[in-house]
Amino acid sequence: MSTRFKPKFNIKKGDNVVVITGEDKDLKKPRKVLEVILDKQRVLVEGVNIVTKHTKPTSQNTKGGIVKIEAPIAISNVMLWDAKTGGPTKVTRSREEGKLIRVSKKSGEVIK
Repeated sequence: MSTRFKPKFNIKKGDNVVVITGEDKDLKKPRKVLEVILDKQRVLVEGVNIVTKHTKPTSQNTKGGIVKIEAPIAISNVMLWDAKTGGPTKVTRSREEGKLIRVSKKSGEVIK
């Protein structure tokens, strides 16, 4: 990805999203975004894309072993959850008092 322009995404940390494609696809179950990785265009979503990781024993983790963790998925595979309509929604941006706000296209409500 080019570093000339910083990508702008409508999804932020703490938002509720639904997974629209892939193994964990579920359009009725909203999940929380744990992290947004801008340079790789990926998001870390709670309970999605669980992978097993083999860890060596360290000073913090003396046992080591196999750990199940969430791996990032592409940001294009998630959509924001609209609580009012109870489904996924697209987002528009508009300026209000000099600040950019996100507005749901389905319900017209401001997303906080």
